[in-house]
Amino acid sequence: MAVALHGTATDLLDDARLITSELATNAFVSGSPPLVLCVDRKSPTVGGLEVEITVTDGGCSRPTPAPPPVAGEEAESGRGLVIVEALADAWSLTTGTHGTRAWCRLTREAHPSTAET
Repeated sequence: MAVALHGTATDLLDDARLITSELATNAFVSGSPPLVLCVDRKSPTVGGLEVEITVTDGGCSRPTPAPPPVAGEEAESGRGLVIVEALADAWSLTTGTHGTRAWCRLTREAHPSTAET
């Protein structure tokens, strides 16, 4: 992630690293090979930045479990998608027996210059 987002703002890099860690961990724990991570960096506006992170896996042959209860304060897991939802500007999760796809977008707008002209 650091290489793909080299030169970006620290807050964007930190958010992207955390989201990627959560999505990849979920794929590793719940999915099956192959695990694939894609990072797409775009500049849709002058000075703006959009980063799309996609993690796919080979799917899960086990039935999808009921949503877990809200993680307790001391729990070491169970907050991954809550974190993704809190940090991402948009996200989705598609699960199936032949593949799972977790996707999110982080957007940072250009900040107007504070220098006087």
